[in-house]
Amino acid sequence: MSEVKPWSLRGLYIVTPDWDETGKLVDATEQAIRGGAKLVQYRHKTAAADLRKEQASALLQVCRRHDTPFIINDHVDLCLELDAEGIHVGGTDASVADVRARVGKDKIVGASCYGTLQLARDAYAAGATYVAFGGFYPSRVKKYDFRTAPEIVAESKKEIPLPVVVIGGMTQENCLPLIAQGTDMVAAISSVYMTDDPEAAARRFADLF
Repeated sequence: MSEVKPWSLRGLYIVTPDWDETGKLVDATEQAIRGGAKLVQYRHKTAAADLRKEQASALLQVCRRHDTPFIINDHVDLCLELDAEGIHVGGTDASVADVRARVGKDKIVGASCYGTLQLARDAYAAGATYVAFGGFYPSRVKKYDFRTAPEIVAESKKEIPLPVVVIGGMTQENCLPLIAQGTDMVAAISSVYMTDDPEAAARRFADLF
């Protein structure tokens, strides 16, 4: 079993793009961790099961070397098989309560709440570790059919005692108003992975905190 730690959920949260080349994915992730990323989520919506396991296993080893928590998007069985630090649950996936029951009390369980405060209330009641809002801005990677109001961050912080993650088109500039409202973590994909220097890009995000 992985050691249970009181992980600090503050700073840059990187989410992997749908890259099939494992070496490229692992290298960029390690660079971003060196730059200051504090949480890594493996998300690959089109990967076959064997590729998903290969990539998640490789990323977990990188995260362990750098003492960085590693969570998996949606796939609870894989999270349990690898003993990753946690799982992220989308709004259309298994319920937070069901996932919490499966993974136990010690793992990170993140919940997508989109632009809805009630979803965050429900996630908190069901045992989530953090709530994620977004998208706030147009994204190169994820297609959102809505736009989240920035005020939701301050509203959540006032009412729900959980870390707030923001996602959706995040850059080192446009996340500043959300950090000012109390955002705990900024989740980024393209602004880190799709740059010439993921370490430098991650450091610019990390410096904001």
